Amino acid sequence: MSKRILFLSLIILSFIVVCGTFAGYSIWSKFRPQPAEMNETIFQGVHYLRDVRSTPRSLVLHIITIDTRAPGISFLVTPGEPGAAAPLPARTTGKFLDDFNLQLAINGDSFTPWFDNGFFSYHPHNGDRVDPVGYAASRGQPYSAATDAEPVLYFTQTNRAMFNSPPGRIYNAISGNQMLVAKGKVLPQSDDSPQPRSAIGLDKNARRMIIVVVDGRLPGYSEGVTLAELAQILVEAGAHEAMNLDGGGSSTLVREGALGRPVLLNTPIHNQIPNRQRPVGNHIGIFANPADGG
Repeated sequence: MSKRILFLSLIILSFIVVCGTFAGYSIWSKFRPQPAEMNETIFQGVHYLRDVRSTPRSLVLHIITIDTRAPGISFLVTPGEPGAAAPLPARTTGKFLDDFNLQLAINGDSFTPWFDNGFFSYHPHNGDRVDPVGYAASRGQPYSAATDAEPVLYFTQTNRAMFNSPPGRIYNAISGNQMLVAKGKVLPQSDDSPQPRSAIGLDKNARRMIIVVVDGRLPGYSEGVTLAELAQILVEAGAHEAMNLDGGGSSTLVREGALGRPVLLNTPIHNQIPNRQRPVGNHIGIFANPADGG
């Protein structure tokens, strides 16, 4: 056998092994058993609940409750470039957490341009410029204009938060695509397709912030929820007002791990690949002290 034939044979064999490994991982990831439930304080003032359900379909819910008055708690919306046509460099939620040394982060608002035609054809990649849909501000600097369509969650520098009406001088702000809960009641929703979802809410006194991420597109593991179901989950978790964030392949919840690196809490699914994070426009980040108060 010539060296050239041997070399080509090794390349073909390596390709088969890589493709087989990738296919095996994808199949396992999509059809793996549901995880154990979890209920713990992961940072001071930050509680994490992993709620595993079998009805109305297989579901894995991730519910974060944040005491906005706990020592060390503060918030950050992804900074953007005011006046730019595309004020944000896209990045994954894990990269956002790592870039700003956060303890917790979730994906934020919808953005443009965006498309996903598979592993080799999607936009944006990390670093590509994008434009968020709706009002956004970070550390007192607005960088995306308000519209009449998108609800907005406003934050002051002292952690006061309110939907659709600033409770004081705006420090951070992020938009969603629609309200899910108002005055403790589920609002009528038109989307009845179960999907991965991300949402954020406040309790009646706006002291506790509630973040919900639901995994989806994972048969037998977690198949997603409708918007009405998402709203009901938020009400059950204590939300008095709540807003839907970007969902689908964008839904990602990340925490800081033991070594300071990003650790996925949920199972995002980008390009139909489980645990693959989508680069998105903006995010909501949380700074927090260790759970032991140290």
